[in-house]
Amino acid sequence: MTKVKDVIKEIEAVAPLKFQDEWDNSGLQVGFPEDELKGVLVCLDVTEEIVEEAISKGCSMIVSHHPLLFHALKQVSDVTYQQRCVTKALSNGITIYSAHTSLDNAPGGVNYKIAELIGLKKLEWLEPRWVDGESCGEKGANCSQAPAGSGVIGELPEPIEREAFLNMLKEVFGVECLRHSDTGQDSKGAENAQPASVKKVALCGGAGAFLMQTALEKGADCFISGEFHYHDYFENGGMLLAELGHYQSEKCTIDLLKDIIGKSVKDVNIISTEINTNPIRYK
Repeated sequence: MTKVKDVIKEIEAVAPLKFQDEWDNSGLQVGFPEDELKGVLVCLDVTEEIVEEAISKGCSMIVSHHPLLFHALKQVSDVTYQQRCVTKALSNGITIYSAHTSLDNAPGGVNYKIAELIGLKKLEWLEPRWVDGESCGEKGANCSQAPAGSGVIGELPEPIEREAFLNMLKEVFGVECLRHSDTGQDSKGAENAQPASVKKVALCGGAGAFLMQTALEKGADCFISGEFHYHDYFENGGMLLAELGHYQSEKCTIDLLKDIIGKSVKDVNIISTEINTNPIRYK
């Protein structure tokens, strides 16, 4: 008999909670690890519609990338959608677990999946991270063996012309409107021409703008993320920026989590959501 804790064990073998950022709330959100598992619904975001979908499909567990709860609830009622999701999940015997930055920062995690989809090789962390009290300095300056990190950088097998590369991103990630830089200005105001082709690519799913300067310093021709700030486009130093959209950049997490769970959990259905939870619409 498979239990909720068995799924949690499989996820945390790949994405241990010690990998998550300090501000995050990856892990068990709602429910009980000892409950018998009747089915798993995998999604990017937890919404009321997602909880209803789990109920209708006979799933007793929801596994999401984005946490439902980032902050402590001061009450459990029906005032906010988070509260309504919690009460509905508990009343229907549904556990909710989220693997957020624990999976972002894991080798083979979200950013590795994005890199795989666009064919990047020779992957390295953009911002290596040591855990369990070890520091980068203790392991060498390049930190190439760091067990975790934020963002990755790698190379395409062959250079791709810039417009062709942007079109490929639109197709692979299902982007309706791809925001990207054209010509930028560095902090001194000098014009910087964009590279004619793309070979070395840095990326970070979701809100990865904080890694832009690191990507630039490591010689990336292009930096891909789900979100950039307006002024990042002025300060890109000539590096091509490609902004997929937060949802589009991390939708692949659904397949990634499904694969992780499915490697060992064989006796229950593992279902991908059929709901598009992207709250942003395009004209």
